[in-house]
Order: sequence, then C-alpha cells, then structure tokens
Amino acid sequence: MIQAVVRKFVSLVLTLLAASFLVFAVTEFSPGNVARKTLGPYAPQESVDLLYSKLGLNDPLPIRYARWLGVLVGVKADPLQDPALGLDFKDPRGDRYFLNFGYSSLYKVPVNDVIWKRLGNTALLAGLAFGLIVPLALVLGILAGMREGSVLDRTISVFGIVTTSVPEFASGVFLVAIFVVWLGWLPGTSPLDAGAGWPIWSQLILPVAVLVLYDTGYVVRMVRGSMAEVMSKAYIRTAILKGLPFRDVVVRHGVRNAMIAPFTVILLQINFLISGVVVTEMVFSYPGFGRMILEASLFGDIQLVEAATLIALVVAVATQFVSDIGYALLNPQIRLS
Repeated sequence: MIQAVVRKFVSLVLTLLAASFLVFAVTEFSPGNVARKTLGPYAPQESVDLLYSKLGLNDPLPIRYARWLGVLVGVKADPLQDPALGLDFKDPRGDRYFLNFGYSSLYKVPVNDVIWKRLGNTALLAGLAFGLIVPLALVLGILAGMREGSVLDRTISVFGIVTTSVPEFASGVFLVAIFVVWLGWLPGTSPLDAGAGWPIWSQLILPVAVLVLYDTGYVVRMVRGSMAEVMSKAYIRTAILKGLPFRDVVVRHGVRNAMIAPFTVILLQINFLISGVVVTEMVFSYPGFGRMILEASLFGDIQLVEAATLIALVVAVATQFVSDIGYALLNPQIRLS
C-alpha cells in the first residue's frame, strides 16, 4: 500500500510539472507586452525596455520556466527594485517571499499581496458551502435511494434536476429579487466589508445559498443512484428476509456500501468550489479567487494568471490524490496503480 501511494504521488507530481509547463508556455506567448502593462501606457519606451530586460523576458522559454519554477520551490531570487521604475518585490516586514510569484500588472503590487487574500476569501465561501452541501446531499440522496420510485424519490430527483439546471447567475438574481429587493433582509453585494452597513455573516448568506442550490442537486443524484443500486443487491434482500429491522439494513449495509462511489464525486466538488465559483463571485461582487482569475485574464496580467493557475492545479492534483487513496481504503477491491 505504501509503495502504491508513493508511486501515485510521484505520478501526480510529474503531472503537475507537465501541466505547469503548458500553462507557463501558453501564458508567456500570450499577446501584449508584460513590461508595458506593468508600467502603464504612458511610460517611456526606455523604461519598458529596461523592465523587460530585468524580468529576463529575452531569455529562451526553458530558461524562463526553470527560473520561474526555481523561485517557486524555494530559490529566493533578489527582489526587483528600481527607484526609477517604482517596483519593489520585498515583503513590508523586510523578509523576502518564500514563493515569489512576481509582480501584478493589474493591481500594481506583488502577486503574493493579492492572491493569498483572495484565496482565503474563496476558501471561506467554499468551506461554508461544502459544509452544507455534503450533509444535505447525503440525507436527501439516501432518502431517495431507499425507496426508489416512491413519491419522495421522485420529488427529491426533480428538486436535484431543477436546482442543477438553473445557472448560478439566474438563481443569484432570483434570490436577490426576493431577499434584497422585496424583503430587504440581506445585502445585494458581498464585498466582505463591515463598513458597508451589513455584518460580514449576512454578506455570505446569498453567495453560499447559490452554491448550495447549484451543487447539491448534482451530488444528491449521485448519492441517490448509488444508494438505489445498493438497495437492489441480493445481500440487502437477504438481510431483510432474515428479519433485520429495515433501519439497521439501511444504516449498516446500505449506506456504508453506497458511499463508496460518491466519495470521489464529493471530494471533486472542492475543485469547483475553489476555482469554479467565478460566476457567483461576479454576481455578488465577492472578492474571491475565481473573480481575481477572470479579472487578471481580461487584463492580461500574466504573472497573476500563472500563479493562480498553478494554485488551482495543486488543489486539483491534491484532491485527486486524496480521493484515490480514500477510494482504495473504502473499497479493498480497488488497487492503486
């Protein structure tokens, strides 16, 4: 088992390296001059050429990628300081960043000053949503799968299909129309600013509600399908015929085996809640990770896009690694390769 975990880990690290190189190559060859975007449209050409040279953008792509990767793994490059350019990558406390992602041409600050705060905001939103999605989806999916074809099953199935089919921006506008415009109970935006007149907790309610409505239906259908399949197995019928209470049959035999298949699906929702909530964040003006990626992409902030994409890749690879290990532990018939 340990050898299989090590092989899986090495495979995922190699996948991450290959993906990071592709991301770096695509972003580096995107149109637009990084130095010009950093200094602004009115900077003299001499300053642009000087910054272009300082950033090492004249070097071949493999050298630039090796230098970029070396900084990420702990090789602390000298901060880019030039009084004439007004740039400084140094930490305000006087310490250099362990991960120096570069300078954001959009926000005019080091990438580290932007990306970790935005990632923390999205992690807060994702954690609240995930904490509601999982238990709600499990309860509804198990109830529906227990009595396949019943009125309860059909009701829950329709609920799951409808909520998943409604786009996030549509459900967001619908909730805003009810709780903001009509009732006036909640704020229409979520800037995470207590000075806006609303407490922070109230600004999180509508974004979390949109994510829960959109994502719960998908997980409910997965749990329901797995539970219905397990309840039709021969060992379930045997347990019922032996006279075991139906509740014990469901809890001890049904639920335990039904959770094996949805386990991976549930963990994969973490990827969506970290990097796929850009629509929700845009609707509610939420200062999150997905909205930051969209703004950086539209502006052409190469350094910020590369850093954000790398973090999203790490989250995806780590989630896949945990799901593979957990799935193998839950189902002894599965072997890691």
